[in-house]
Amino acid sequence: MAISTGDTAPDFTLVTMSSEGPALLTLSEELKESKVVLLFVPMAFTGGCTAEFCSISNGISEYENLGAKVIGISGDNPFAQAAWAEKEGFTLTQVSDYEHKVTEAYGVAYEQFLPEKSLIMGGVPKRSAFVIGQDGKVLYAEVLENPGDMPNFDNVKAALA
Repeated sequence: MAISTGDTAPDFTLVTMSSEGPALLTLSEELKESKVVLLFVPMAFTGGCTAEFCSISNGISEYENLGAKVIGISGDNPFAQAAWAEKEGFTLTQVSDYEHKVTEAYGVAYEQFLPEKSLIMGGVPKRSAFVIGQDGKVLYAEVLENPGDMPNFDNVKAALA
């Protein structure tokens, strides 16, 4: 079951790519500086995920002006994420949930991704958005079953305001 508004957000430490190479990012450390918007996406280099992260990157200042850092999470390795970001020009921070532990902790893992295509890909994150206050409490939670649907970013911004 997915975490919901009012819950304490599970803390995590995941790998991100910095200008110096792989580095660790810990949610609780980020929350010392600002609110956090976590955006789970199924996979790098896919149409919907690319459109979402391009859109967010183009409007990243809106989130920063609302006192938030945006962090994108997928199950891809950090090197694939870095290649994706470079190709598409993303500016948001991405972290690798390669072992799907954070996806499971937030309750947003597909049992089987795209079952109509008979793909054996369990653990892939559902497209989801979580707004987390500096106290670690979830201010907004949205989990989408259809990977082609997008979170309601107006609601995300309203939760930050």
